[in-house]
Amino acid sequence: MKLNNPIKHISANLDKKIRESAIQAANSRIILAGRKAEDLDPDDLEIIVKEEEDKIRSRIKEKGLFAVAALLGLGWWI
Repeated sequence: MKLNNPIKHISANLDKKIRESAIQAANSRIILAGRKAEDLDPDDLEIIVKEEEDKIRSRIKEKGLFAVAALLGLGWWI
């Protein structure tokens, strides 16, 4: 019987959700630029999706830091 690591499972699910959100954001960004995803090179698409993933991860980290600061009562100094 193989035991699964629950942290890896949660991490994989989180990565999957972030990737899906990044793809949606990238599609919106491409449409707002007046282009079609089919017209772009796969490498360019991957770069755009990676940028969106980085933005999402940054927002998650920022919100996490604010939550910790609020728990510690440091909200007024940040």
